[in-house]
Amino acid sequence: MNSSLRFFRNTPILPGFSISFGFSVLYISLVILLPISALLVYVSGMSFDQYWFAITDARVLQSYKVTLMGAFYSTVIVTFIGFLLAWIITRYDFPGRRLIDSLVDLPFALPTSVAGVTLSVLFMPTGWLGQWFDIFGIKISYAFPGIVVAMIFTSLPFIVRSVQPVLEDMENELEEAALMLGANKWQIFWRVILPTLIPALITGSSQAFIRSLGEFGAVIMIAGNIPFQTEVTSLMLFVRLQEYNYPAAAAIASVVLLASLLLLFLLQVVQGRLFKTAGGK
Repeated sequence: MNSSLRFFRNTPILPGFSISFGFSVLYISLVILLPISALLVYVSGMSFDQYWFAITDARVLQSYKVTLMGAFYSTVIVTFIGFLLAWIITRYDFPGRRLIDSLVDLPFALPTSVAGVTLSVLFMPTGWLGQWFDIFGIKISYAFPGIVVAMIFTSLPFIVRSVQPVLEDMENELEEAALMLGANKWQIFWRVILPTLIPALITGSSQAFIRSLGEFGAVIMIAGNIPFQTEVTSLMLFVRLQEYNYPAAAAIASVVLLASLLLLFLLQVVQGRLFKTAGGK
């Protein structure tokens, strides 16, 4: 008998499983599955030529490229910064530690449009930070680097909150044993600490990348939204809605949706294999 069917036929140890499971399925169906299904049904009314034309328009294709490049660069940068923040918060006790730890979650609480306006003002050529980049001819606001900065800001918590619990639960005995065996600090980091953190880093980086693909509010406020240069895919969807071209907007949305679902599925597969390997060791 299939293990899942056997699970449902067994009597749960704790009461309330049927109600909680039914409520969870209802919630997922109404809030997630129903809107996704409605979008796919709406897109299915288009012919293949109409759908293909909508998602392969030259301007839309360029938005895919800009979005993917911005998400890639921001993920690489935010993985490094997020790892350092998680390391400092976990391994050191210093004045202001709790404040920094709480500020990590600020992008979750702050509306992304507010973040975008703030970042654009800071990094514009006459802004507090932008004036120093302007000396070297580097333009942040209303250019591609602004997209990367906005994506870094909104995706930073995913890295920190993925790595921080692993660092907190890591046993000091492993490091002490490596030290007693003659390993120096760099060897302990590369051969003891980093291999343990790899699953968490992959999880946080993947979530940050997926989050950056769908970022809208912060990006459009700082990017300048120049056609074929700083337009992201989420903006192109909004543009098609403003043009009352709802089929094209739905087609673009379906591409983003399918890409996100595929990446999430791949992330689950990779996580399962990594944790299975770690458990086997």
